[in-house]
Amino acid sequence: MDIINRPIKLPFSNRSASIKYVLIHGIYWLLITGFFIFEKKYLIYKASMPYFVACVTMRIVLLIIIAYLNLQYFLPRYLLKKRYLAYFIAVIISVIVYLAAQSLFDFYLYGYVVGPMRTSHLMEALSYNFFSTLWYLGLMLSLKLSLDWYGQQLTLQKIMVEKLNAEVEFLRAQVNPHFLFNILNNLYALTLKKSELAPDVVLKLSEMMEYMLYDSVDEKVLLEKEVTYLNNYISLERLRFSDKAAIELNINGVLSGHEIAPLLLLPLVENAFKHGMSKQTENSWLTVDIVLEGSTLTVMVKNAKPSSVTGTNKGGIGLENLRKRLELLYPDKHNLVLENNHNSFSARLMLKL
Repeated sequence: MDIINRPIKLPFSNRSASIKYVLIHGIYWLLITGFFIFEKKYLIYKASMPYFVACVTMRIVLLIIIAYLNLQYFLPRYLLKKRYLAYFIAVIISVIVYLAAQSLFDFYLYGYVVGPMRTSHLMEALSYNFFSTLWYLGLMLSLKLSLDWYGQQLTLQKIMVEKLNAEVEFLRAQVNPHFLFNILNNLYALTLKKSELAPDVVLKLSEMMEYMLYDSVDEKVLLEKEVTYLNNYISLERLRFSDKAAIELNINGVLSGHEIAPLLLLPLVENAFKHGMSKQTENSWLTVDIVLEGSTLTVMVKNAKPSSVTGTNKGGIGLENLRKRLELLYPDKHNLVLENNHNSFSARLMLKL
């Protein structure tokens, strides 16, 4: 755990808060104190140092008491429970108590200590302290709500990251049963024929499993490894379709030296095989174009549209997961476009690596 987020026990309370929370509030009150010191510095000459210290200390202490009474007691007990009238009455009463103490002190200080150097009116002191108190209470409430909102956003983002990581872990841990079943059947047929292709199939399947189990656990992987994994997947799927389908993978650009989030390209191709190729009995085709220009990666996956498919294809769970991962991992650095044409489906992903 980071030191700045480590919880510490709050004084005069059973609650705890992070060091960051305490630092932010501490800086806030230091700024407020600095403002009062600057505003009241003339009292050093007009009423002496003790009265200056007493004036600033009393104002800050009273503001701290009323502020945290509002944040720690009134806010959770009344406002957050939608007891608005009770919250309003509690705040007004606390402000009145503050006004009584502060205004009487100001009336005494400016009326009798500073004396003729400054005129003093009780209503003027009450008015000044009332509006200044509401101002500082509003600032403190805004600070708390801003911190709470920011904390909630971090929590939501953390939950989203954990959810997506769980989905990726599930994707990593499983191999599509139909895919594996078909590959093993094809491998069995090749071994019966003593085909020279059998060792290559075993090697490609082994490389895929190694990538899924070991390489893809990192946040980023080399782009060429991701593309090699994709190439192995497409090569093994070719065995299933044999000569019944035209399957092409075209790669343009130097892939070395670039990294990408693991298993990011697979859903595009897997979706094409699952919802397109597998449902097309004849004249099926699939084209995958991977182009790298500078640090911009473009992946275009296009496949024949089965005649039995109607309506708009929005993709399955894999593509939905891909959208969420792109928004999280590559915000404002990606563009994913899915098109449902008359005779084909296409998916185009542009990614700034």
